[in-house]
Amino acid sequence: MATTSFKGVIKLDIRDSKADWEPFLPPRAPEGAPNVLIVLYDDTGQAAWQPYGGAINMPTLQKLADNGLTYTQWHTTALCSPTRSCFLTGRNHHLNGMSCITEGANGFPGWSGRLPHNCMTIGSVLQENGYSTYWLGKEHNIPEQDICSGGPRSEWPLQQGFDRFYGFLGGETNQWYPDLTEDNKFIEQPYGPEEGYHLSKDLVDQAMQMIRDQKASNPSKPWFMWLCPGANHAPHHAPKEYADRYKGKFDDGYDAYRKWVVPRMVQKGMLPAGTRLEDFNPIPEDQANPGDYVRPWDELSAAERKLFSRMAEVYAGFSEYTDEQIGRLIDYLERSGQLDNTIVMYCADNGASGEGGPNGSVNENKFFNNYPDELSENMKYLDVLGGPETYNHYPTGWAAAFSAPYKMFKRYSEYAGGTACPMVIHWPKGIKAKGEVRNQYHHAVDLVPTLLECIGLEMPDTFRGVKQHPLSGVSMKYSFAADGATKKKRQYYAMLGTRGMWMDGWKAAAIHAPLTSKGHFDKDEWELYHVEEDRSESINLAKQHPDKLKALIDAWFEEADANNILPLDDRSAAELLGVERPSTEPPRERYIYYPGTSPVPEGVAVNVRGRSYKIIADVDIKDADASGVLFAHGSRFGGHSLFIKDRKFHYVYNFLGIKPEQKFVSTTELKPGKYSLGIEFERTGAGEHGESLGRTKLYVNDKMEAEGDMKTQLGKFTLSGDGLCIGRDSGDAVSENYTTPGEFKGGEILAVGVTVEKTQYLDLEKLAASAFATD
Repeated sequence: MATTSFKGVIKLDIRDSKADWEPFLPPRAPEGAPNVLIVLYDDTGQAAWQPYGGAINMPTLQKLADNGLTYTQWHTTALCSPTRSCFLTGRNHHLNGMSCITEGANGFPGWSGRLPHNCMTIGSVLQENGYSTYWLGKEHNIPEQDICSGGPRSEWPLQQGFDRFYGFLGGETNQWYPDLTEDNKFIEQPYGPEEGYHLSKDLVDQAMQMIRDQKASNPSKPWFMWLCPGANHAPHHAPKEYADRYKGKFDDGYDAYRKWVVPRMVQKGMLPAGTRLEDFNPIPEDQANPGDYVRPWDELSAAERKLFSRMAEVYAGFSEYTDEQIGRLIDYLERSGQLDNTIVMYCADNGASGEGGPNGSVNENKFFNNYPDELSENMKYLDVLGGPETYNHYPTGWAAAFSAPYKMFKRYSEYAGGTACPMVIHWPKGIKAKGEVRNQYHHAVDLVPTLLECIGLEMPDTFRGVKQHPLSGVSMKYSFAADGATKKKRQYYAMLGTRGMWMDGWKAAAIHAPLTSKGHFDKDEWELYHVEEDRSESINLAKQHPDKLKALIDAWFEEADANNILPLDDRSAAELLGVERPSTEPPRERYIYYPGTSPVPEGVAVNVRGRSYKIIADVDIKDADASGVLFAHGSRFGGHSLFIKDRKFHYVYNFLGIKPEQKFVSTTELKPGKYSLGIEFERTGAGEHGESLGRTKLYVNDKMEAEGDMKTQLGKFTLSGDGLCIGRDSGDAVSENYTTPGEFKGGEILAVGVTVEKTQYLDLEKLAASAFATD
């Protein structure tokens, strides 16, 4: 609301009074203020995409680049949640409490996983200044324990300055069966993949609908839209015809791809002439993280090469398909006359992802559960890779290739392989240049200052009574006019124990791999690169310029003090997972669930991992042919379900999607009447890979009707989505014995109770991959 004082006249009688509407009018945007569309991809290095010289066709991005600006030195934090927090506030990620992903939060100012009140979001700024604000797609800046129907919503988009939200909460989701949230509530997807559903398509449909609705009622009002597709994060899900467009294009392997793409990047002006290409695995073996090792292509078997090549084809198809969906939005803006005064920023949040490990996977959930992939099993899925049947991620070799010429990839903030990302800016009304390259050095914190200058606004000194922290970034608007020297002076990097400091064209990098528990940060060796000339950070000048290196190291510690960076943490994901975090609902031993509720996210649902448990459903069967799901949690890639089929009571534990399913079926036919239908799993030990081993018994009332050996997963059923359901199964069905939603019919579910053993047996070291594969 306006802050002007009331200037009317108030008397006893309204006839003698004079109204003044000005203090009560909604805020208005500056005259001629542009719309803003930010398209933020996940997990994408510069060497992947066509405008930078890569092999992946991006027709929409190429069109924008041909009529706008392409930035060659645009950097991020090297990880998802932290980078996105910079986009939100214009402050460095530690000031935002986002040292790493929200699942790794800790009780320190820079690690809290919650935006502090002194870091107002761009959504709130624009909302307070007459904009409509929309957020679609990924939202990974909410603590895991808050992603539930009854939890706090202070970090959800609508409480952070956005009028509307449509997307998913968390690090990733199934693109065919996503876990969807609309505004402040969980919803089911509108239709399934058999009817043509894909999340990328749905997000663009919803984006256009939001803008159309606004223009129907408030055509003069500008809008801000943050569109964050699931691409290119795993699972790499793409329509088969798009993956097939790349048949054979990656058959020479990831090393050959790097050697092919870097000269193309130089030719297109994305890299200086003479840029060197370092070998894979540049970190000394005694300090490297084994999970990030790149296997030499010439040492792979023929089957491995075939599988790995197809994984890259699917990734490329995923990226191009999503770009074509974005193209529908751009075409709509052009047809409706809005594109000319819309600032479009098309970019990515960190380098390509190495979380697939040296071998990749067709079911990433195996990786999260420390369960080995078996090549012959994976090859069975070759023809359906990227479809609903798989939950796939390529190996580290492709992460390094798509991040070329830089060293390493996502999570590594000391090297540009984790931080250097694509950025194209298109704004016909505000940028005269077309198809030009910009080499100024900039970072994700510079986006908010740029937008504010373009719109003609400033970050408020206070918001809701709280003094605001100054912006960390600088505006890039000056670069719209011409290439040249950057106005940015310095930028620190810190992520999971990795460190770097850029200042005036030079960069210091501490050799320290993430998630290794090496510690001893005071013993780190620092390297020095003149990145203004040596973009790929290939020539270490530490010995030639010790004073320069010392100045950069000192600057890093100055930034550490100013930005809440410390303490540094390079512990394994298992140790980070083990940090005890406060929750509004502490774990308990007995849970009761009722039908008619939204899916309960795994982060707050009953946890049966590593322990004995019982599930009992109280059911009143009224029809002899009653059937459907009583209880379900998970998906085809891992989960368990109680259901009635063919008048029999069934329990299926789907262990990581490995067939045949572990199934237990009653002998008694269920006639109309009241029943207690239950199962009991008694854990007796652990298997080779940390999975729980034990014996399961199935009961109809007090009678045991089936029993047998069973194993349960070490890790979660899913990283995001496919929550616990009563009376149906959401998303992708747990069992192949029914199709979703598998709604229970012919009776009434009174309640489902789950009792878990208090003691939990988990080898946290074997969960080391799970936390940071979600970002």
